[in-house]
Amino acid sequence: MPDKLKSMIVQAVSEILDDLKLASNDIVIEIDAPKDTQFGDFSTNIAMKLARILKKSPIEIAELIQDLMLKKFKKMSIDGKIKKVEVKRPGFINIFLSSGALHDILRVISKDAEAFARNTQGDGKKVLIEFVSANPTGPLSIAHARQAAVGDCLGNILNICGYEVSREYYINDEGNQIKNLGLSLQARYLEILGKTVNFPEDGYKGKYLYDLAQKLIKAQGQKYLNNDGSKAVEFFSNYAAGEILGQIKEELELFGVTFDSWYSQKNQITPQRISEAIKELTSKGYIYEKDGATWFKSTQFKDDKDRVIIKSDGLMTYLTPDIAYHRVKFERGFDKLINIWGPDHHGYINRLKASVCALGHCPEDLSILIIQLATLSRGGTPVVMSTRAGEYITLAELMQEVGKDAARFFFLMRRCDSQLEFDLELAKKHSMENPVYYVQYAHARISGIRKLFSELADEGALGDIKEPLEAGRLCAISEEDASILIKKLNCFPDVLINCCESLDPQSLSTYLRELAGDFHAFYNKHRIYTEGKENIEQSLSRYFLIDSVGKVIALGLKIMGVVAPSEM
Repeated sequence: MPDKLKSMIVQAVSEILDDLKLASNDIVIEIDAPKDTQFGDFSTNIAMKLARILKKSPIEIAELIQDLMLKKFKKMSIDGKIKKVEVKRPGFINIFLSSGALHDILRVISKDAEAFARNTQGDGKKVLIEFVSANPTGPLSIAHARQAAVGDCLGNILNICGYEVSREYYINDEGNQIKNLGLSLQARYLEILGKTVNFPEDGYKGKYLYDLAQKLIKAQGQKYLNNDGSKAVEFFSNYAAGEILGQIKEELELFGVTFDSWYSQKNQITPQRISEAIKELTSKGYIYEKDGATWFKSTQFKDDKDRVIIKSDGLMTYLTPDIAYHRVKFERGFDKLINIWGPDHHGYINRLKASVCALGHCPEDLSILIIQLATLSRGGTPVVMSTRAGEYITLAELMQEVGKDAARFFFLMRRCDSQLEFDLELAKKHSMENPVYYVQYAHARISGIRKLFSELADEGALGDIKEPLEAGRLCAISEEDASILIKKLNCFPDVLINCCESLDPQSLSTYLRELAGDFHAFYNKHRIYTEGKENIEQSLSRYFLIDSVGKVIALGLKIMGVVAPSEM
């Protein structure tokens, strides 16, 4: 209903522009929901846009549109949904909804909260989100965990906004880092079996490699004690990468993150696919030879310098398989690609975007999100993490300490491009100070009220009402703070659209905390149920209101990958 009403308001303004002999197609009509409700439920700045064209003051134009708007609303039979239309300096036109329109919002939510939230922003386009994609060389860190939370939540938001979403983990399972992993495991294996070895200079030093070596010895004993050479390194590399990837999958599943595809560079970005990608770029004139190396003309697509794709020694750079991989992504039928990376990849954005453009796609077809680092603290005191020794707080350790729900919610509380300080002590608190507890407790309270009203209906305390939501009782909702709650519910679809357009789910966590706050305020001020036949209508009306709040909170938490508990 709110979305339909908003469309009708846009239609009314468009018809007014046509009546004024202005081409409405050339003027963007913006109808926004003001954060401060004193400025209405909807507001437009169209008068200020027209001031220069009509050579009149914005106020004068706004008052003209205000008069015409009321007539249009009456003609379109939506005047009953509009309480008033006012003009405010410097030329805003503010529209206030009637109680009937507010009640319609609850009816829609009560019937199907997901249908209320869903929109057609994506128009069915196929989107591939590639995220986490950590090299299988060690456990997932909290940096990977934040990327996982953002990617999974963003996928849920895009789905509800009309996109067809697929999630992919790109496995970088070949190259020097995998070779060094194999050499590191081999060294630990031989050490445990009593041999003196020189540990690789660029080796991986985490305790997890000792654990892997011990697991290998337990399974196969000293079988590889005297093995040497490239075949031995290949065995240790494959064994370590396979075991670590298995652990990564398990940890992500416990974190509530699953992927539609796990895409192996070694198995699927074949020499043939790389050759085909280079051949296509060559045929388009974007490849040249210089100093014995093969170069990509990335400067033709706003990169700061051309990039080597095959070095003079014949080895590929990191960019080469990535070009082939993104070419394959589009061949698989995706309309839009979203990559979620860590901050150490920031300098890589322009060259990859350049390659996508060179392959014939628009720059907007590839979005690259940089997720800033997360630091841990305990009550304000930083938790020291050292990656030099291969020691850091892993995702598994974080979930063990604070739980999945708190971890996911906290990772989504800041914008992707902002660093996040994760307070471990706050995340564990069972108090209103803890943001996730604050929101979950609101849902648990509402669940308790649902149980109470169900019992009251069974006992006959609600008269002839057997189902507390029967007929959507609303006649007794009159409190101003009830209207605040309904208007906050009305913002939910726009919040999701904003997250979709910005490719950042942070606004959703903020919205849920605000909605929970408005609910807690209403709950503390008003009794939801009051005994007596004379109070049945009021009790049922308030129940209808807070039940809708519970449904939106539950859906919002579900989108974030957080449980909506029935009790706490």
